[in-house]
Amino acid sequence: MKQKKFGLRYWLNLLGAAVIIVILGFLVLVVNLSYRQTQSYLHPVRHHPTGEFLKANDIQYENIDLVTGDGLKLAAWYTPPKPALSGVEGNGTVILVAHGHADARPEDIYALFANHGYGVLAWDFRAHGGSEGDFTSLGYYEVLDVKAALDYALAQPGVKHVGGWGGSMGAVTMIRSAAKYPEIEAIVTDSPFSTLTDELDVRVPYPVIRPLVRFFAEQQTALDLNDVSSVDDVALISPRPVFIIQGMEDTMIPLDSAQRIYDAAGEPKQLWTELDAGHLGMYSAHPDEYTKKVIGFFDQYLAGK
Repeated sequence: MKQKKFGLRYWLNLLGAAVIIVILGFLVLVVNLSYRQTQSYLHPVRHHPTGEFLKANDIQYENIDLVTGDGLKLAAWYTPPKPALSGVEGNGTVILVAHGHADARPEDIYALFANHGYGVLAWDFRAHGGSEGDFTSLGYYEVLDVKAALDYALAQPGVKHVGGWGGSMGAVTMIRSAAKYPEIEAIVTDSPFSTLTDELDVRVPYPVIRPLVRFFAEQQTALDLNDVSSVDDVALISPRPVFIIQGMEDTMIPLDSAQRIYDAAGEPKQLWTELDAGHLGMYSAHPDEYTKKVIGFFDQYLAGK
């Protein structure tokens, strides 16, 4: 039986088909990877704070629920300011404590303020910890969570002033919230990213999937990533004070974030950077200095009123 010979056209067609299959496979892979990465950001793994650190340090707190303007219930803790003692006036100040992405209420930061006589209100952001919510928007809708905490704090007896501490996503949200709500009289922001667009470039290292990640994120959250910008929002806070902190070993946000936010902020403002600390690592790397600087900042601008 004579063997059939295949001509050049056959092999070119076969090659063309193979190229098309490879391209289609690559496109499917890119779309799938982009979608999965987007979901990991919008739906972080939930971590549930236990309160064991607070109990071990004899810090009294109350489990409360906050309700946001869009109807979500947030799990939270509240400790009132220490009352006035004989000859010593209480400071009447509550610090709102806002955690970062894929995290929960930070017990060490909570204890830091409570141990220095401040009232503290910390909550799990929407879609985090024990709070309701289908997705996180990395600082956009979370402003509603801060507003719920702010309203609760201002409604408590003996509360005269409210400040805010935020870490990472919480720092960005606190900047956005302070720009909108003048009742937040002073803020400390630890490791805030400059803009959400810049953060996308850092957190999505493959340029080929960034446009799709952005597309999926904006479609599923109904927001424009350009609307989350600490650089733009911080300029609206002055004359209320802002303290910006970042470790220069931070690989989670753009390294120039703190400097850019500081440059955009009005007075009074403070900036603290160190070479040997990573993302949200300044407290653990420099606990004494962190305590002195952060507590001193609130003592000066809030408790001193």
